[in-house]
Amino acid sequence: MFQPAYLDHNATTPLDPAVLAAMLPWLEGQCGNASSRHEYGRRSRLAIDEARQRVAAAVNAHPTEVVFTSGGSESNNLFLKGAAACLKPGLLAVSAIEHPCVIKPAAQLARLGWEVRHAAVDSAGKVKTEDYAELLLGKPKLISIMLANNETGVIQDVPALASAAKGSGAWFHTDAVQALGKLALDFRALIASGVHAMTLSAHKAYGPKGAAALVLDKRVELQPLIAGGGHERGLRSGTENVPAIVGFGIAAELAAQRVAEVPARLLRLRERLERGLVALGATIFGGEAERLPNTSYFAFKDIDGETLVGKLDREGFAVASGAACSSANPEPSHVLQAMGVAPEIGRGAVRVSLGAANSEAEIDQFINALQVTVGRLQGLTAVAV
Repeated sequence: MFQPAYLDHNATTPLDPAVLAAMLPWLEGQCGNASSRHEYGRRSRLAIDEARQRVAAAVNAHPTEVVFTSGGSESNNLFLKGAAACLKPGLLAVSAIEHPCVIKPAAQLARLGWEVRHAAVDSAGKVKTEDYAELLLGKPKLISIMLANNETGVIQDVPALASAAKGSGAWFHTDAVQALGKLALDFRALIASGVHAMTLSAHKAYGPKGAAALVLDKRVELQPLIAGGGHERGLRSGTENVPAIVGFGIAAELAAQRVAEVPARLLRLRERLERGLVALGATIFGGEAERLPNTSYFAFKDIDGETLVGKLDREGFAVASGAACSSANPEPSHVLQAMGVAPEIGRGAVRVSLGAANSEAEIDQFINALQVTVGRLQGLTAVAV
C-alpha cells in the first residue's frame, strides 16, 4: 500500500507503540465504568487516577488541577464559556491568531453581551506589546493567548503577557496544545507568572484522539459545559473514555521524558528543510520569531497552496495548506491576515510539521519533489499569463 511521507504532525501524530500497548487491555477485556463500585469499575477508576498523575507530572501540575475532556476544542470552550458563565459580561481579550476553537466561542460570548477584542500581532506573528498594553487598560475579565501557533509555530511569551495582566484581575488561559512534547511545560511556573489555565491534547503528542485536558488553577470558578453525573469534579460530566485517558497519560509521560532531545533533532531537520526552501525562493512566515522546532510555514509567489498540497500528496508527501478556501471566495488564513501578509502570498501558504519518525533523507526527497512541482506550476502560471 502506498504510504506518503507524513509531514503534518501539527494536525495529528501517529500513535506511539507504547501508548497503544497501554490502551489495548482497556479496549479488549477491561470494560468497567469508572463510576461503578465493583472490581471492574475500581480498576477503571485507578487507571484514570494514574493517568491523571502522569499528565500532571508531565507539566508540573497537581493531579487535582487536571480536568479530562474529549479534545483541545472542548477544553478551550470549557474555560471561556465556563468562566464567562460565572462572571458579569465584560471585556474578553484573545489574540488575533488564536485557533478557531477560541475565536468562535469568543464570538458566541460577544452575542451574550461580552466585549471581545483581538490583540494584534506584528509581521512575525508575535503579540504587539503596545497594543496589548492598551488592551489591558480596559481591565479584561478573561484573556486567552495561545502558547504556540498551530500554523506558523510562533511561540508567544506567555509568562510576560500573563504577568502584565495581573493588575487587571483577569483570568488568563493559554492554549498549549501544540507545545506538549515540543517545549518544556511547567504549570507551577506559569501560575506564578499569572496564568490560570492551560489546554493540552493527547493526539498532538503521539497519543490517541479523543482525550485532552484543561489544567486549571483551582481558584478559578467554572460552570460546566456538560452537566450530568458530576464527573471530573463536576466540571465535565459523562462516562470517561478510559482507553484514551490511559493512552494520554502514557503519551504525556513520554513527551516529558523526550523533550530534552527530540526538539533538538526536529530543529536540525527544520533547518535543513528551510535551507532548501530559501534556495527555491520560498517566503517563510514567522521565520524571524522563535518557533516550535518542528514547524515551517511557507509560500511561493503565484502558486496556490491547495494546489501545491494536492500535487505534493500525489508525489508522496502529506503536508497541509494554510488557506481556508471556497470556490467562490478563496481567503488566506486568518493568522496570515493578522500578520499583514499580502493575500496573493497568503493564499499560497503550505505547512510542514515534522515528527519523531522523519529523517534527513525524507527532507531531501521532499525538497527535490518540491523543486520539480513548483517549477511545473510556475511554468503553467507563465503560460496562463
